[in-house]
Amino acid sequence: MDAQLHKIASLALEAMLCEVSATPKPGLVDRFNCGAHRDMDFFTFMASAAALHSTFDDMTSAGYSASLSPPTMWPELRRAGREAESLMFEATHGVNTHKGEIFSLGLLCGCAGWLAGREEVLSAEKLTALAAEMCRGLCERELVRLRKGEARTKGEQMFLRYGCTGIRGEAESGFRTVMEVSLPVFRELMIEAQGDRDPMSPPAPRAERVSLNDALVQTLLHLIAGTADTNILSRHNMETAEYARGRAREVLALGGFLTAEGRLATEAMDRDFIARNISPGGCSDLLAVTYFLFRIEAREAEK
Repeated sequence: MDAQLHKIASLALEAMLCEVSATPKPGLVDRFNCGAHRDMDFFTFMASAAALHSTFDDMTSAGYSASLSPPTMWPELRRAGREAESLMFEATHGVNTHKGEIFSLGLLCGCAGWLAGREEVLSAEKLTALAAEMCRGLCERELVRLRKGEARTKGEQMFLRYGCTGIRGEAESGFRTVMEVSLPVFRELMIEAQGDRDPMSPPAPRAERVSLNDALVQTLLHLIAGTADTNILSRHNMETAEYARGRAREVLALGGFLTAEGRLATEAMDRDFIARNISPGGCSDLLAVTYFLFRIEAREAEK
């Protein structure tokens, strides 16, 4: 069982590495540039991810060891999450690279551990439903009762300003955006990309298949088009968030990153977002969640 739990934690790390490696990601750190950021680059993300692996092991084990209902693991997940943030800031010299992914992937690791402890099949639907159960009432407890002047985090500030519940609301909804927008897109692209092959085997020539990188970028475009990104809101305003959605929709109308015209438009969108200081970091977190859920299911299918 220890090997199974460790594999779940490894998939969380894999999700973080694949998310940052997908290129180009408009306004975000990738292998080509630093996006709309001045304090981090690709290697900052590598150092951060490397520092976090043990905490995903801890979160998975916390779920596995929870003796009663899923909420009983919540205090331990929160403790491990705070420790993970400390390790991240130590590795990055104070830069926030993965705070959203620590919360989302850590929660899902805990849920996966809980299900594994009961010898249940791990599926995206079961994991996200369990996450929703775990987070029931979270927005009420941590956001709705906030008053002006009490907001400490960007998520809390965005709730008071726009009523956006951010990653808390996404988790409490059972990651509805992922389940309804990004995971169906990514599943379909990976079926096209890999056929009957191992999902992690080297991609076939682009003329015949969709590569993993292109599937990730295409999925990100769908996320940007379908959400009002809270990271964009924290840097700018609702008008800018709607502008980003509109740009993504325009690119998707050209075929997105799967056509020659759409690829050029994606690259132009990246330059535009960098110039405007637009960084859809909330969408990048959901991209990592999408990848994690897909790989969990792929692993189950291999058993």
